[in-house]
Amino acid sequence: MPSAAPIPAEELRAAVDPVRAWLAGEAEQPPRAVLGAAVKTTARWLAQQVPGRSVELRVPPHVAVQCIEGPRHTRGTPPNVVETDAATWLRLATGEIGWDEAVAGGRVSASGNRADLSQLLPLSPLSPSGRHRGQEPSPS
Repeated sequence: MPSAAPIPAEELRAAVDPVRAWLAGEAEQPPRAVLGAAVKTTARWLAQQVPGRSVELRVPPHVAVQCIEGPRHTRGTPPNVVETDAATWLRLATGEIGWDEAVAGGRVSASGNRADLSQLLPLSPLSPSGRHRGQEPSPS
């Protein structure tokens, strides 16, 4: 099976922009297709940035992707699973909520020793600073 074409940062931003007002509580929930496109694009962008098959990210009913290098999972329930709802995932991806806050609040279920995505979120093209929480600022 051929791999999907890489998702450019501009396409990632374009998929998320229509849901930002909703995430901020300033608009009604967008249509399912718009919400689904934002969720799928962000999850697939993450998988593109950290390819692998050791962690499964699930955002039902929209998408499930495998990412992060490590032991490959082949059958049954993966040992490393992250699951959340669409709004929480998009808030994590954009930096509107932090990983620790989402996990502590029960908004994210993360099982397994590789299921901590805190160093990968927010997605750098979507964060106000243009980097992940775990990254140092680049010298100017």
